[in-house]
Amino acid sequence: MNQEQAGTDAFKLKVMTFNLRTHTANDEGNEWVQRAPWAVETVAAHAPAIFGVQEAYVLMLEDLQQGLPDYRWIGQGRRGANEDEHCAIFYRHDEYEELEQGQFWLSETPDVVGSLGWDSDYPRICTWGRFRHLLSGATVRVYNTHFDHIGEAARIEGAKLVGSVMLQHANMHPEDAAFLMGDMNGEPSDQPLRYLRGELPNEGAVPALEDGYRQLRGQSGRTFHDFAGGVEGEPIDYIFAEAPLAVRWSEIDRRHFGGKYPSDHYPLVAELGRS
Repeated sequence: MNQEQAGTDAFKLKVMTFNLRTHTANDEGNEWVQRAPWAVETVAAHAPAIFGVQEAYVLMLEDLQQGLPDYRWIGQGRRGANEDEHCAIFYRHDEYEELEQGQFWLSETPDVVGSLGWDSDYPRICTWGRFRHLLSGATVRVYNTHFDHIGEAARIEGAKLVGSVMLQHANMHPEDAAFLMGDMNGEPSDQPLRYLRGELPNEGAVPALEDGYRQLRGQSGRTFHDFAGGVEGEPIDYIFAEAPLAVRWSEIDRRHFGGKYPSDHYPLVAELGRS
């Protein structure tokens, strides 16, 4: 079991966020067809109850599904349906059932499929799902997003939109546990990450979120490495637990396969708990 539970009073939940690096012909020597088995092996080694991926085309999701049959996934592409990259959420279907799911675009018109927001270079999305743990009946809301890599306004406004949606959902389902994960395309000192940690109250309300890096096991450093490995720099991939859920530990998985990597990002893994 990835989640141990006594009634609904206490539980622990292992989760993972993993930017897979999109399927593109530009990655000569690091093509997805080569990396797919390594990505599957990396996820399987941790066996998270729930994990999120970014930059995933449908064919990549299908490869993961084939290699990880204990999981199902939710989400649509950033241009709608199966088009373009997904921020998919995978969950163990022998442990969880999906109750609700949805997606919104990080823009001034979040319900408009494919909409660009602020100074964003691409349509950006947040996929969310609400799940019930089959054994205990406990419920958890999960959010998976990918902030823009160009637009500074898009990143902070996108963070504020995600925060507002999380607050709305918390008001509807106060009994839920909840967490947020994704590629935020920003370092810990950047404005969107400070906002999510509650350090910029003038930017608006945000759920009480704990940054997974506060409980990091092992060495900190970059999570985007451009297929070069290494640790120099700062992370851009994050997991946040919404109170009363808390981060028990987190770690950056820097494994490689004969000097080659399953992605140009390292995945971040965390154990979340509530008591």
